[in-house]
Amino acid sequence: MNPNKALWEKGDFTRVAQSMRKSGESLVKGLGITKGLKVLDLACGDGTTALPGARLGADVLGVDIASNLVEAGNKRANEEGLKNCRFQEGDASNLHELKDNSFDLVVSIFGAMFAPKPFDVAKEMIRVSRPGGQIVMGNWIPNDPTLVAQILKVSSAYSPPPPEGFISPMTWGVESSVIERFLGAGIPRENVSFARDTFTFEYPHMPSKLVDIFRKFYGPTMNAFEAAEKSGRADDLQRELEDLFNSQNKSLSKDTTSIPATYLRVSVAVN
Repeated sequence: MNPNKALWEKGDFTRVAQSMRKSGESLVKGLGITKGLKVLDLACGDGTTALPGARLGADVLGVDIASNLVEAGNKRANEEGLKNCRFQEGDASNLHELKDNSFDLVVSIFGAMFAPKPFDVAKEMIRVSRPGGQIVMGNWIPNDPTLVAQILKVSSAYSPPPPEGFISPMTWGVESSVIERFLGAGIPRENVSFARDTFTFEYPHMPSKLVDIFRKFYGPTMNAFEAAEKSGRADDLQRELEDLFNSQNKSLSKDTTSIPATYLRVSVAVN
């Protein structure tokens, strides 16, 4: 099995995504979506940004490598009666099932950054975009002091080294790397712009409970705990993550969680 597929089918990202719904909706509201716009949500999970786009009237296709998330997304769309939103399996590095020049807007929020072959990902996003269209990515930033970058940094310290040739998904949070990838896909430098933005994780329980959700259902954290258990360090990893979540919690109540995380917002104007 594709290791990326195995990673994201391993847990149940829908459980993590529940803490991301409000920020997902807020992000989509700022995209200028109008009725009938053709939108591709790439590496979409179970629809944290795809469903809000469809509610605004866009014709949305969500593509994800994990079959369980595709199934969950279609279930959510059906339950809401959103006939203009559907989900299917696909690999962001090779969207062979999608035609050229098909979408007005391609969105990938903390999704395509995890796909292998980043230069292929950029080329595929450009290929399926219509001339005059736009690509918007949300990517976590390496060594950023806020939540997700720190979760991944902490987890990596407990995990075995990555395979030879591995390209960190966090390189999508480096402006020079993003520019290089889109230049390779034929996009001029002036068509690529960046902004720092905030995505807030909201959870109706204390931060340690959200740590448990990541431990049980978020593939990268699950892998880190499996490795930590083998080396007898699982309690250390648990403690380190709980300290991280507690220190970053901005909720006025210790019994609820609200943690803002900084990300790099990438906007690409397609020729």
